[in-house]
Amino acid sequence: MIYADNAATTKLDNEAFEAMIPWLRDNYGNPSAPYSFSRAERKAIAEAREIIADCINAKPDEIFFTSGGTESNNWSIKGITQYYNLNGAFNARRTIITSPIEHHAVLNSCNTLERNGYPVLYLPVKQDGLIDSNVLKDYITDTSIVVSVMLANNEIGTIQPIKKIAEIAHQHGAHMHTDAVQAVGHIPVNVQDLCVDLLSASAHKFHGPKGVGFLYIRKGTKILPYFDGGPQEKELRAGTENVAGIVGMAVALKNCISQMQKEAERLKIITERFYSELDKFGIDYVINGDKNKRLPGNINISIKHSNGEMLLHRLDLKGIYISTGAACDSKETKLSHVIEAIRVPKEYAEGTLRISFGRENTVDDSVTIAAAISAIVR
Repeated sequence: MIYADNAATTKLDNEAFEAMIPWLRDNYGNPSAPYSFSRAERKAIAEAREIIADCINAKPDEIFFTSGGTESNNWSIKGITQYYNLNGAFNARRTIITSPIEHHAVLNSCNTLERNGYPVLYLPVKQDGLIDSNVLKDYITDTSIVVSVMLANNEIGTIQPIKKIAEIAHQHGAHMHTDAVQAVGHIPVNVQDLCVDLLSASAHKFHGPKGVGFLYIRKGTKILPYFDGGPQEKELRAGTENVAGIVGMAVALKNCISQMQKEAERLKIITERFYSELDKFGIDYVINGDKNKRLPGNINISIKHSNGEMLLHRLDLKGIYISTGAACDSKETKLSHVIEAIRVPKEYAEGTLRISFGRENTVDDSVTIAAAISAIVR
């Protein structure tokens, strides 16, 4: 079995798993309870918050724990817009700016707000999957409320010039949010260098547990809670904290950061070998997204006159697990919105595959996958 879909989820870090066990079994107190039995839970959450803050150069009181990337993205965009709406600034600031290659958690949040009267503008994306930050100057005005552009794309792995985009956004008084779900733990993420006001992350993308994540909110950012309830997370994110998940997330992130550079170099060797093996077999393909400004281990290719769904299922039968840029329904194969946005030629686009190598993968895996693809295509 070869698992090479690490952009979808990653294997739980062993040390993170071990760190979680006491909080699942022995230390089961509610962190919000006033008695001493829950003191350990409160301390564990505080220590995890400090670790995570240190990993992205934030302050501990700027880290808010959530259920993951989807919640963090929804909260960022809707919380900002609702704050201005409730404070009488709806007509003054209400335009949202994003890109057509965002995760659906961002795109669908924007769709919901658009139905409620908020104009949404979409920045054009170049064929290499990158956004020209200067184009933002043609879109942004003093009525813009938030700009949301992902740091690294979940399909094609491209890394956007977030700092430049944020600087332009701030010149017009707009907030800057970045979906960093794919980036955190895999490339250096420094919220001060990025100049962002909000940043979303999800633990299971960096070998942490599923169902937990965090949202960085720069101190002074005006935002409303996403939902109502108790006073947890400084009265901004209600609900009993997932202590085990939070502890595991902090351990997993710290471990990823400690081996990030070495892992990136290792993954570069694996991906380059994959491309060379495909070339050796004479496969006609294009690489989607900039080849250099992308996440380590991310491969997104489109094979000429092929079918991504067919390839996916044939590889599945061989015990090889990857992803495709196309989502299949009962009537038709619909191209990924990302592949459409970067205008991949139709004769290639339908044969799109995403391979995302990770910590568990080896050079031999890349050779095996390339050979399996070639055997199916030829």
